[in-house]
Amino acid sequence: MTSPTNTAKTQHVTITINGKPVEADVEPRLLLVHFIREVAGLTGTHIGCDTTSCGACTVLVDGTPAKSCTLLAVQADGAAIATVEGLEQGGELHPVQEGFFQEHGLQCGFCTPGMMMTATALLARNPDPSEAEIRRAISGNLCRCTGYVNIVKSIQYAAKKINAAETAPVAAAVGAEVRQA
Repeated sequence: MTSPTNTAKTQHVTITINGKPVEADVEPRLLLVHFIREVAGLTGTHIGCDTTSCGACTVLVDGTPAKSCTLLAVQADGAAIATVEGLEQGGELHPVQEGFFQEHGLQCGFCTPGMMMTATALLARNPDPSEAEIRRAISGNLCRCTGYVNIVKSIQYAAKKINAAETAPVAAAVGAEVRQA
């Protein structure tokens, strides 16, 4: 009897993660969450259930929230992926991160990266969501600790901060025009 030969083939992928291209030869069955954690070395994306039930693995794929535990790395070839590590820019917390800190939106922190990525996508498409819209957006992310009250407050905090930053330049420009008149 002959031993079975290894017929596993790999596929070359290039996935841009947080603005940086990551290239690798991967087995076609490799999940995106494992690519992010093991190939790219970014461990903020958590593995929770492997069935899309919990949302701990949520990342943004071309700006849309996706559960990376059921998406293959080969399916993400050529895509732009954003993870929780990419939220902070230039040493400054993203308003969503700041909101979770200020409003105590986490306890154990396991669900937090997925919640933050879902919130980031929500605020990108709806900068002033109602409480019901926030709750609907995060409904695919499970938190076993907080009861969601402070998570909702965290996202509301981030929305206010983002909106204040967007209106500040306009207010400054209007103020300058009034002073010149």
